[in-house]
Amino acid sequence: MEFKDYYQTLGVAKTATEKEIKQAYRKLARKFHPDVNPGDRAAEARFKEINEANEVLGDPEKRRKYDELGANWRQYEQAQQAGQAPWQYAAPGGQAGGYQTINEDELREMFGGENPFSDFFNVFFGGGASEARRPRASRTARARAGRDIEEEIELTLDEAMRGAMRRLSVKHGGHTRTVDVRIPAGVGDGSRVRISGEGEQGAGGARAGDLYLRIRLRPDPRFERKGRDLHTSIGVPLTAAVLGGEAEVPVPGDPPVRLRIPPTTQNGQVFRLRGHGVPAVGKPGERGDLYVTVNVTLPRHLSDEQRQHFEALARLERPAH
Repeated sequence: MEFKDYYQTLGVAKTATEKEIKQAYRKLARKFHPDVNPGDRAAEARFKEINEANEVLGDPEKRRKYDELGANWRQYEQAQQAGQAPWQYAAPGGQAGGYQTINEDELREMFGGENPFSDFFNVFFGGGASEARRPRASRTARARAGRDIEEEIELTLDEAMRGAMRRLSVKHGGHTRTVDVRIPAGVGDGSRVRISGEGEQGAGGARAGDLYLRIRLRPDPRFERKGRDLHTSIGVPLTAAVLGGEAEVPVPGDPPVRLRIPPTTQNGQVFRLRGHGVPAVGKPGERGDLYVTVNVTLPRHLSDEQRQHFEALARLERPAH
């Protein structure tokens, strides 16, 4: 029986964090998934190895026991063959027996019912050879939590600012059900909203999985979002920029606000409107700020009277000789 170096399989160091292991697994799983490589037996074998490595390294308890194996794995194997559970030999007084996999039934279905794991895994993490030979019917009868489901949902910036309701039709396993979901105010592009218990139904009385909604924000030509702050620009007539005045500023999800324009406001000047940005998720009273850039607009056509006034202003601005 060959020792499996799961760290090498995922291409991570033995000191890798849980996040690094998860990232490495997801990257490799996408690359070698059978749907991406139809009919490629080498990719199929690699995909099985990647999933097996993640089954162990992605589970803190399995990973701890795997690290304990080290160079002594042959002794563990001999202990198992002698009728001892592997971990009785590793840690006397500890819990006997193996550790069942979470995704084994799904992998069996994907690969036509064959055992998707190596002998090494079956001995040390699947309950030993007797477990590997056990009929599938008894294995699938075990309680198994339902898988999570992920769906993408598009929101406008206005909806993201004030929150929104969505009625979704979720399809899984040939069945469709309707779910009403409340999207909290303040969600950002790429964030996920979790709806507990609305994923795949569990087996053997186990809990259902969760439904995750991945948020995609529709681009808004009026605003740029940076964290919880919003940035926009407005046009201000030359007379208001010179003499002072007011301008109306749109706010997504809320009524417009009035911005006071001080006299001699320069083109490109930025004003900050506190508390008119994006609310924090779950904390509607905590909002970012709205930054407004003033673009001074010049007249395209002048009446005779306007031209006379601008000429008079030009004469006033000429230096005295």
